[in-house]
Amino acid sequence: MSVLAVGLSHKSAPVPVLERAALSAEALPKLLQDLHHTGDVAGTFVISTCNRVEIYADVDRFHGSVAAICELLSQYSGIPTQELTGNLYVHYEERAVQHLLNVASGLDSMVVGEGQILGQVRTALNAAREHGTLGRVLGDVGSAALRAGKRAHAETGIDRAGASLVSVGIETAVAALGRPSLTGQRVLVVGAGSMSSLAATTAGRAGASRVTVANRTRGHADRLAAAVGGDTADLAELPVAIADADLVISCTGASGLVITADLVHQALARRDQARLVFLDLAMPRDVGADVADLPGVTVIGMDELADAGRTAIAVPGITDDVAAVRAIVDEEFDAYRSAAHADQVTPTVVALRAKAAEVVDTELARLEGRLQNVEGFDGHTLDEIARTVRRVVDKLLHAPTVRVKELAGSPRGDGYDEALRVLFDLDPRTVEAVTRAEPDAKVTDIAGLPAPSAQEGSGA
Repeated sequence: MSVLAVGLSHKSAPVPVLERAALSAEALPKLLQDLHHTGDVAGTFVISTCNRVEIYADVDRFHGSVAAICELLSQYSGIPTQELTGNLYVHYEERAVQHLLNVASGLDSMVVGEGQILGQVRTALNAAREHGTLGRVLGDVGSAALRAGKRAHAETGIDRAGASLVSVGIETAVAALGRPSLTGQRVLVVGAGSMSSLAATTAGRAGASRVTVANRTRGHADRLAAAVGGDTADLAELPVAIADADLVISCTGASGLVITADLVHQALARRDQARLVFLDLAMPRDVGADVADLPGVTVIGMDELADAGRTAIAVPGITDDVAAVRAIVDEEFDAYRSAAHADQVTPTVVALRAKAAEVVDTELARLEGRLQNVEGFDGHTLDEIARTVRRVVDKLLHAPTVRVKELAGSPRGDGYDEALRVLFDLDPRTVEAVTRAEPDAKVTDIAGLPAPSAQEGSGA
């Protein structure tokens, strides 16, 4: 089995395509099951954020798996396959693992070093675990990615460049308001999900004079408003709430527009202030593109934030921090690769020891049958003989099984594994059964495309 990553992000696709590819919370469980039931896929998880959709899969075959994943992405997004593949990237085997480690560490983010992606990767892994689609291979890959991401933020200063997308968005909005800061400004947050919660908290800390939350579910709005010391507004009366704001931050996860030009026109008729800024963090977008055509209105969306995010790397000294994070990613990847090589031979070692135990048990049973009528022979004697035989077998197997794990990561390491299978005539079905065994632990903080090599990714 090999790790395959198929996805699109702010680096490979324009915002309109990302909007169409965005997955709703309701669609994700069904997609996971559809992916998992694909013939060549043994495990899968999906990372879906405002600027990336990536599918990771443990697969038997490259071409068939890529074609099936592309077809499902096209089906769920409504984007024709031919158009979709022009915006995709594909990574395979070790390159796919390296890509995930870079993603979790914030190196592939729109705003380099942002920390929110680490939580999003963790959420994706746990969602797959809960729906029974993760599997052992991807569980190990995911754990390596989480370790790399945690170390990146704990051991380096990457957070200096890694202000979240929300922070960069608010900074950009403040500039559009012509203000030195958000102090004294009124902020309306539309939505009450995780991104909206971060926006409300960030706005409050930035000095907003008032934070108002409007959401379809009033109870969620009440809880978020209480948490930030703000108030709530009725989503049905959105023009009134917009009229009383300087900055509107929207991130609802709705499938259609939430804030239209007609709605904003109604709001403008109720206000005297000259400037009104909308920060649209939703994917697909919440704010209609024509809202920006209204007088005194500025709309900041993902396109503008992509440009702002690219400037974050200019923070003094951040180059050294990025280099330090890359070193951490390399360390965690090397550790993962060594463990993966050792794991490749583990099923053979387990099968070998199981066969040895079976042989010992069979011969001891035969010995007991022959000696049971011998005078002076008792159960204690048989127990001593059994312990001795098992110790001898364990000592004989210890050196070759330890050595084959050590050699697994060396050139032609697979040959040592194969040699054990042939020399001891191990049943392939037994080895396969061990390979497919899955752990129970939940993940915690711990289409016509050419096949790339194990070391190289291929852009679709």
